[in-house]
Amino acid sequence: MNITIKQLRAFEALARCGSFAEACEQLHLSQPALSVAIRNMEDSVGGRLFQRSTRQLALTPEGRQFLPTARRLLADWDRALDDLGRSFALRQGRLRVAAMPSFALNMLPAILRAFRERFPHINIAVDDIVMELVLDAVREGRAELGIAFEPEQLGGLEFTPLFRDRFLAIVPAGSALAKRARLSWRQLAAQPLIAMNRGSWMRNTTDAVLSEAGLVPASLAEASQLATIGRMVAEGLGVSVAPALCRPQLENQGVACVALHGPGIERRVGIFTRRRHALSAPAEALLALMRETYPPN
Repeated sequence: MNITIKQLRAFEALARCGSFAEACEQLHLSQPALSVAIRNMEDSVGGRLFQRSTRQLALTPEGRQFLPTARRLLADWDRALDDLGRSFALRQGRLRVAAMPSFALNMLPAILRAFRERFPHINIAVDDIVMELVLDAVREGRAELGIAFEPEQLGGLEFTPLFRDRFLAIVPAGSALAKRARLSWRQLAAQPLIAMNRGSWMRNTTDAVLSEAGLVPASLAEASQLATIGRMVAEGLGVSVAPALCRPQLENQGVACVALHGPGIERRVGIFTRRRHALSAPAEALLALMRETYPPN
């Protein structure tokens, strides 16, 4: 059975008007074209939907029974097309973004405010999760866009760079180290070091730099959240390193951020999308806004 939307509209209009002439006028069809549409629909369903005579046109019992369903199907069709048009016009829609916490806390809110000003009817959900989970969320289709540091392997993802971030030394605000313009890794290693938990990209990178320099920290503590590390440093429990994009957050916690010299940790921050998967209109719009916010150098 193959009934077209054109046939449904013809059936509903003819049932409502009770006249071929009036239905043809509303549908902008010729009478032969309308007759063919109704006949083809009847052939598809296997029976008559209208009783025809020289004086009267009326629905058969089967036609009367089907009419409410036809009207519901047409309403659903029109509503679906209207919703689709509104989505492409960015007058409605949903978008889920996954972002590493350092970006989600320090930079993403201002971007989302600008996005909301342009597209107030798009609902956005943000998953602020560690970098490794950001990549998984995009790969598995749970988020359309991901924002994190560029990994060693993309694994089915596309990466659009936004800017380069360089790590800073994080020291207690009242310490002698906070008064220096630059700090070396050797100076940091002479202090208790507070690092991200093992297995994270930040921890692996920090350990690699220390190992290459032949340095062993005086003592080592761990935490899984940068906010916790910031508070521990502020309380004088040790020093740490963190991305420069976290500087506002960390300084608000009462720590000093000092430039590092010697081996540097520098990594591009950018947007991840699934390779060979088209983006929705809201995702395309947010991607364009972030490129506008961080133009290529």
